[in-house]
Amino acid sequence: MSTELEGSILDLLSRRSDGASICPSEAARAVDRKNWRGLMEAVREAAWGLEARGRIVVLKRGRRIARAEARGPIRLALAVPSAPKP
Repeated sequence: MSTELEGSILDLLSRRSDGASICPSEAARAVDRKNWRGLMEAVREAAWGLEARGRIVVLKRGRRIARAEARGPIRLALAVPSAPKP
């Protein structure tokens, strides 16, 4: 499931304009329209896996955050080479 969720995140981000972000719920809905809420924790885990590999960044209020800061709403965006790690 993690691979499917990672693919969903990357697919959605690849279709957005440069610098755009998505809500993790968009990736969950793309995988399972009816039961997307049950996928939210798995989507967040998939996002952190992609973040660890430098593929995406996790944002809160437009600022890149560390995993320990990820409480409440977050956004996901494609990584850019100049984005420093928190």
